[in-house]
Amino acid sequence: MTAMQEQPLLGPIARYEQSIVERISDFNDPRQEWRRLFSELMGTFFLVLAAAGGGMMGHAFPGVISRTAAVVAPALTVMAIILFMGKVSGAHLNPAVSIAFALRRDFPWQRVPGYIVVQLIGATLAALFLHAVINVSATYGSNYPAHGYSDLAAFWMELILTLGLVSVILGTASGAQNIGIIGAFGVGGYIALAGLWASPISGASMNPARTFGPDLVSTTFTGYWVYVAGPLAGALLTVIIAFVLRGPGGGKSGSAAAQGDIFTEAYDAGKS
Repeated sequence: MTAMQEQPLLGPIARYEQSIVERISDFNDPRQEWRRLFSELMGTFFLVLAAAGGGMMGHAFPGVISRTAAVVAPALTVMAIILFMGKVSGAHLNPAVSIAFALRRDFPWQRVPGYIVVQLIGATLAALFLHAVINVSATYGSNYPAHGYSDLAAFWMELILTLGLVSVILGTASGAQNIGIIGAFGVGGYIALAGLWASPISGASMNPARTFGPDLVSTTFTGYWVYVAGPLAGALLTVIIAFVLRGPGGGKSGSAAAQGDIFTEAYDAGKS
């Protein structure tokens, strides 16, 4: 019996269902890109809502928001976002992460610009929302080098912190080390730890979009180059380190983690 004969004949409804599933789960199907772009916009919006909201709310209500709360809140937000929609877009939420996945060949370069644009838009919308509701300047929700420290010191801090963050992201998404949505706890935990010890110098942004939104709304880009160059340099170094540790690419599981897999349930044609 040939392989063709072994396959069950599908009725028209089953064939239609199968075509939908294949189309949705296809990473490169352009008809699904709008879902992934919306996912990145929404996820980055909520990330910046928590990250910038801590500083802005703390200024509006002095003494209410501690530094610990301000750095842990976005970490928990990222954890939740990865858990509830990481399978849709990969939950990059960060241009540095999108570029790192592309450099690892786990994510197509042609999709990187779209991801970055919607990440920046999501961050800007969050800052606009916070400014409108809390009625304080978005500068209080942005990141700037600490008083008495140079831009270069903040750059090095952002570089090393991003190196750690992207290492966790690539590591938990690669080959046998892929741990699926449980990786959310590693990523969220790292963001919280980095913020707890390193935020006084640079703000522990590790994300060009996170800083861009509040800076654009407040039209204050003081030291913004730090929050672009630092994370991007850190991401580039991480990709080199990942190659040393694991070789090229994250394999099939790395691609799935980077690009999202919208259809997440087991599927058998004609069965429900």
